[in-house]
Amino acid sequence: MFRRCGQARGGLSREDQAAVDAFRAMLAALRSPEPWTPGSAQDIAVRVGPFIERAHTRPGDDHGPDLIAVALQDPDGPYPLYSTRRWKHGWLRCETAKILGVWNPAYAVLTHAAAGLDLPDDVGMAPAHYALYIDARRRDDSRDGHTLLRIGPYTQTRHAQQDCDRITAALDGRETTLVPGHRVSVRFAPFDVSDHRLFTDPYKADAVALLAATIEGATA
Repeated sequence: MFRRCGQARGGLSREDQAAVDAFRAMLAALRSPEPWTPGSAQDIAVRVGPFIERAHTRPGDDHGPDLIAVALQDPDGPYPLYSTRRWKHGWLRCETAKILGVWNPAYAVLTHAAAGLDLPDDVGMAPAHYALYIDARRRDDSRDGHTLLRIGPYTQTRHAQQDCDRITAALDGRETTLVPGHRVSVRFAPFDVSDHRLFTDPYKADAVALLAATIEGATA
């Protein structure tokens, strides 16, 4: 008696049935992807060449409806590393046309990881524009506070990192004395284009001088 490849007498094995079920689930997910809505906290599925990857979204650098900032994720969850590439790529500017829909675990078989591959150096997305945010937070554990200064956008990530390092050095030992009752700190994050009027152009003034002027104005 003949039998089909992968099928023992009496039907499919449990392993084969699981593989068939996973394949059917993947096809169903591809045929009817769950629509993604901008502003949703859900991870999304994005096309990276012939593959589909999981990505986490966040507001910022989202010039209208055509671009959004994303970070590619390990297909098994939003936090584990995807080898070392997640940190190398950082936040990227993803065209919304590349978004298939909300991430579905059935897409995992279509990722680079499933093919035994690491993410390529060129994923077809440019680095997101970055900005620096200098915050003053109260020191009474209430976490209340405000943003003193927004600097951006930086067209080169390395420029933002250099200014971040310079401001960090300028704050060293003075974080809790510059603004009474507050701790001043700097954070490095994607540029939020929707608030572009609140930012100071980093290429028209020195970042440390901007900080000094802002602190002087805040404490005058």
